[in-house]
Amino acid sequence: MFPKSSQAQFWMFETEADLSVLRAKTNATYVNSHQQDSPAGAGEGHFLAEQDEVDVVFYFSVKLGEFCDKFKPPMPNYVKGTSFHYFKRFYLHNSVMDYHPKEILVTAVYLACKTEEFNVSMQQFIANVQGNQERATKIILNNELLLMQELRFHLTIHNPFRAVEGLLIDIKTRCDSVHSVDSFRPEIQSFLDSVFLTDACMIYAPSQVALAAVIHSASRQKQNLDSYVTESLFGEQGEKAILHIITCVRNIRVMVKNIPDPTPNIKTLCTRLEQCRNQENNPDSQAYKRKMELVDEDDLLQDYIPSKMARLDSDSGDSSGVRALSPRDA
Repeated sequence: MFPKSSQAQFWMFETEADLSVLRAKTNATYVNSHQQDSPAGAGEGHFLAEQDEVDVVFYFSVKLGEFCDKFKPPMPNYVKGTSFHYFKRFYLHNSVMDYHPKEILVTAVYLACKTEEFNVSMQQFIANVQGNQERATKIILNNELLLMQELRFHLTIHNPFRAVEGLLIDIKTRCDSVHSVDSFRPEIQSFLDSVFLTDACMIYAPSQVALAAVIHSASRQKQNLDSYVTESLFGEQGEKAILHIITCVRNIRVMVKNIPDPTPNIKTLCTRLEQCRNQENNPDSQAYKRKMELVDEDDLLQDYIPSKMARLDSDSGDSSGVRALSPRDA
């Protein structure tokens, strides 16, 4: 299923360098389009640099994980994983200076609850948000369609959790030399929590991430899965396949090992972000309030209908008729 998914086709990248290129382009696009809005004499330092944006997104990624861990009622792991995917995808093509991460964070989690059928009402969800809950509700509802559009309406996420369960069952069945497989679970969970703070899930398949988590946990338990991987899992696929999976697992583990500490100047970055952010997307600004007064709700909804979801009904000859396309037509 994964190889044919929208996730595999549109949201997977070869290397971290590919992601850096996208983020640099996003940063440059924002700076170039808002140069005229910077205060006189502010200079280049008025805007956040690409690395500044990376640091801000990482900081709020950590906050996203904490929000999900503290959520009441307890949130399933796959909802948390989907939230991370949405959040990270959004900031590939959008700058934090355009849309503040604290607002996209809660919107990503709320949307993930809906798509993963974790049934909580808006009241239940907002009860987990600190501060002005009425304001948070408006922010989430105003950003939900935007988030879906920026995700290209690709909302189905393949997380590594199901693959982990399959691997654990297979190890119990076919690997007699490994004992107490269920004792791997705490380390697996900790590893996957860390994985979502990296870009691994946009470079490596969920099954590869799952295998890296299981191997990491086994090694922490002083148990060896080398023969299981090279013989039971990939023995029939040849040395090339074995070398590939070993490389992937090693790279994922290195990414987790090299997770940086949050930048010590994050408060300074957030202060600068408030100064250079797009005020038309700042719910506390007068520019935002004027924009919302000018935009009719029906017009707003129409703006978010993707062109391929509706087209003129040429079959009837009536250019005013619009029909929704079926998945087959799309």
